[in-house]
Amino acid sequence: MSVAIIDYGSGNLRSAEKAAQRCAQDRGLDVTVQITSCPDQIARADHIILPGVGAFGDCMSGLGALDGMVEALEQAVIKQGRPFLGICVGMQLMATVGHEHGDHGGLDWIKGHVKPLNIAEDQKLKIPHMGWNQLEIAEPHRSHPVLKGISDGDHVYFVHSYQYETCDLNDVMMWSEYGGAIPAMIGRDNIVGTQFHPEKSQEVGLRLIGNFLQWHP
Repeated sequence: MSVAIIDYGSGNLRSAEKAAQRCAQDRGLDVTVQITSCPDQIARADHIILPGVGAFGDCMSGLGALDGMVEALEQAVIKQGRPFLGICVGMQLMATVGHEHGDHGGLDWIKGHVKPLNIAEDQKLKIPHMGWNQLEIAEPHRSHPVLKGISDGDHVYFVHSYQYETCDLNDVMMWSEYGGAIPAMIGRDNIVGTQFHPEKSQEVGLRLIGNFLQWHP
């Protein structure tokens, strides 16, 4: 099985690569993990991971600058149903629009908008939201294969200033709390995305990545 991690100039590529390799080894999976900016490799991959760090518009521009990459992703993920994992901004790019330093169109895979965290001044919470926070699994997704072995109250690591507000709340798989409820994980069909960084979230994050590698929706 092949796992492609997309290199578009943004993201913790090596951390994601090492995490996927470790998960595959721990579970005895015959998996080849490759970092790539080649659309042809995306077209051949069994599983696809899109990491992301930085501003929404910059990340979307970087993805679009790779000739044929968006088209290859659409073909593999939307038309052929390959399992897809977006991480942090890589998840946010699935939205319709990102409102960071202007309005920027996203992939529009799961309808929604990426907006600034809504933190009241009297809450005295820092932005970016950076650190460990608890998860709460949304009721409709408790039996999702990618969440196997993950429980309410598990801690994961966040670094972000914006949140993904979906048009359909059923697309939110997990929540966290930071000045209010924020979507921690989004998903539909063969697509999942985490606002937190599973590759930096120790045992819980590695469990999620391992589950993703064994997911065949």
